[in-house]
Amino acid sequence: MGFPKDFLWGGATAANQCEGGIFEGGRGLANVDVCPAGPDRSAVLAGHREMLAMDGSHRYPAAEAVDMYHHFREDIRLFGEMGFKTYRLSISWTRIFPEGDETEPNEEGLRFYEEIFKECRKYGIRPLVTICHFDCPIGLIRKVGGWRSREMIGHYLRLCEVLMKRYRDYVTYWLTFNEINMILHAPFLGAGLVFAEGEDEERTKYQAAHHELIASALATHMAHEINPENRVGCMFAAGSAYPFSCRPEDVWEALLTDQGNYFFVDVQARGYYPSYAVKRLRKKGIFPRMEPGDEDILKRDTVDFISFSYYNSRCIAAPGSATEEAEGNLFRSVKNPYLKFSEWGWPIDPMGLRITLNQVYDRYQKPLFVVENGLGAQDVPDENGRVEDDYRIDYLREHIRAMKAAVEEDGVELMGYTSWGCLDLVSASSGEMKKRYGFIYVDKQDDGSGTYARSKKKSFDWYRKVIASNGEML
Repeated sequence: MGFPKDFLWGGATAANQCEGGIFEGGRGLANVDVCPAGPDRSAVLAGHREMLAMDGSHRYPAAEAVDMYHHFREDIRLFGEMGFKTYRLSISWTRIFPEGDETEPNEEGLRFYEEIFKECRKYGIRPLVTICHFDCPIGLIRKVGGWRSREMIGHYLRLCEVLMKRYRDYVTYWLTFNEINMILHAPFLGAGLVFAEGEDEERTKYQAAHHELIASALATHMAHEINPENRVGCMFAAGSAYPFSCRPEDVWEALLTDQGNYFFVDVQARGYYPSYAVKRLRKKGIFPRMEPGDEDILKRDTVDFISFSYYNSRCIAAPGSATEEAEGNLFRSVKNPYLKFSEWGWPIDPMGLRITLNQVYDRYQKPLFVVENGLGAQDVPDENGRVEDDYRIDYLREHIRAMKAAVEEDGVELMGYTSWGCLDLVSASSGEMKKRYGFIYVDKQDDGSGTYARSKKKSFDWYRKVIASNGEML
């Protein structure tokens, strides 16, 4: 039986991690551009260090990234050679509205993405477009404070309308926000939030999240009106939370972690704030301010499908437990003694993907789409310039097997799979180039050196065969 015949195999990138060219084509500056590499990155991502411009003492990897801005035709040709059915990409908001609040879009930016979509069509690749992938114009952060302001909804919807009308003939799959739950863990990255001293950060984060949820619902409504063929999904960072032990306190803490992870999707897929969130936010005195009609908007415009990233599961222990913390992820987790770990300390758990697929599908009964999954590793070309990345093939093979079991044996409705970083790009969490995910090696190093030359890794040919066999040849 296997995967459906129309299963959407492909790869995924984000504009800020691959495009570069941030000072070209009339583009403005965005939050993701000013997140530096190095030890200050985490404080900037968390909104605890204000950085709304580039300075001379930091390196900003998004400025050049892997220069897809000038290489997109070559890159899409390679995606076509692998047989991609879909390519998940994001739009750089500031290529379209450089400051974020203009009334007229930047035509040069619109033409750039139109050329990308034309290239995709040439190879039979259907674009899956993330409208906002960790992307907030610096102009709007300065003027209104990012998503803490309800004014952001109008600016975002103007962007959506321009994109959906301009690309009506090219795009029918849309994601409103990337990893919307990341606003709680990296609020500057997720919503352009910079906190003042003494500010109630939790209150601000949940208020900003409410604004994004309303914007997402209104964008979903708009997409269906502009083109009835449009299908709109939400997207969250997934990964089931395992209790560290069968101790009831650990089980309870894991349940709370899962609820916190699903909260945003509960709203986007079911159309209302879940009772657990209402109770807890009100008890803390941080339930977001709502405008009249907000509840109706959320209820009316739920998403058509649910997409998510899956890199690993999480292991949760009750506070005060003498357990070793896992490294390398933005989500808190203790070390799972039954799993192996990547070079960056991320657990490797293919079975966890099957568990996550089942839990999410059981919860929402809507089609699912795995839009990020992959292994970050230091790929070193051999004397012939070849990367023999068998470790990546092993990782992806086992995760695809887990997906296949979820579809074949468990009855999960799965639309597609886009492996993260189908070509090497800048890591969002660490800002590094050496943490590579791609099937395509890009000659760009952490010190800024490199030719940007593209070359196929061993996994390139392996993934081509996976797609050609619809997941039968693994």
